[in-house]
Amino acid sequence: MLKPGRIPPSWKHHFDRVLALVQRYPGVIAAFGFVSGIVSFFTVERHEAFARGIALIMIASWLWLVVENSVRQLVARRFGLNVPIPLLRYFTQMIHQEGLFFVLPFLYTSTTWLSGQAVFTGLAGACAVVALVDPLYNHWLSPRRWVFLAFHAFTLFTVLLTALPLVLRLPTGLSYELALGAAVLMSYPSVADLMTGLSRRRGYAMAAALLALGAVGWFVRHWVPPSTMWLAEEAITTRFDTQAMAPGEDRRVLTLDDLGADGLYAYTAISAPLGLRERVYHVWLHDGREQLRLPLDIQVGRKQGYRAWSHKQNFGADPAGRWEVRVMTEEGQMIGQMRFRVQAERGRPFVPVPPAPPPS
Repeated sequence: MLKPGRIPPSWKHHFDRVLALVQRYPGVIAAFGFVSGIVSFFTVERHEAFARGIALIMIASWLWLVVENSVRQLVARRFGLNVPIPLLRYFTQMIHQEGLFFVLPFLYTSTTWLSGQAVFTGLAGACAVVALVDPLYNHWLSPRRWVFLAFHAFTLFTVLLTALPLVLRLPTGLSYELALGAAVLMSYPSVADLMTGLSRRRGYAMAAALLALGAVGWFVRHWVPPSTMWLAEEAITTRFDTQAMAPGEDRRVLTLDDLGADGLYAYTAISAPLGLRERVYHVWLHDGREQLRLPLDIQVGRKQGYRAWSHKQNFGADPAGRWEVRVMTEEGQMIGQMRFRVQAERGRPFVPVPPAPPPS
């Protein structure tokens, strides 16, 4: 008979066989994460429980990092099972692989590549590679505890950016704030490890470091793509059918004559996997300087995206140069951008046409 508190030897044998099989094919976990992310991207309303589960596992795994040694000793005393430390690390590695490869399809689609968002998405992709390659993860990342915990905090941040809008249907801005707050909290052990040699003022230094980390995260939010919102269609055009919500020809190089009396229209169709209610902005910029900011209240739900447009007629005395229309969330994350250029005609000044008076 088995002693109380001991697991059957046959169970331990099966456990070891399963562990050996998983270790033999480490890429299976990453492949599952990537495929599940693509599936959830196209059928996200059917996978809310899956996204919720990943977010909860990421939070639980951070708590596990704090208490893993105590739990390992308790399991050894209670059940007589010595769980090797590499096994614990492998469990966390699987979580990182699953989380990062789950969000990559969302980040890839929502990233505005000719912007700083490419840096964030590239960093997430690099972290996914580190989680996948055993020598990098086990021999470079894991032994450096503060780097390992920072890696985990970044992974949690990227997962929550995607999971919170999917699971709780929170606005993009609020999801960013909550994800940033969670990441700063999860960074506490990393900061503590870095400041172990400080004096009694260590607590103040740690608080200042965490506040600075949160400030940096908020300052660079423009570089973080809103992973659950992207532009399905876009156009800069001189003609727009407001009844059919249909833009004319997309133009990215225009002359002064093209501006005409009607000006220009910026058309966007904003897509998201859930029926989110958001306020976004069309921000018109000329040579990097903001000229116009128009708020648009949208409710995402159409498969082709929510159609919205803005209209600009007053271009000033010298409209030639580089123009850009950025589609922004209320908190400053960029959903997308449309760039175009107005060419100056040599020897011909531009005479702006005043807008037509409103109908009486």
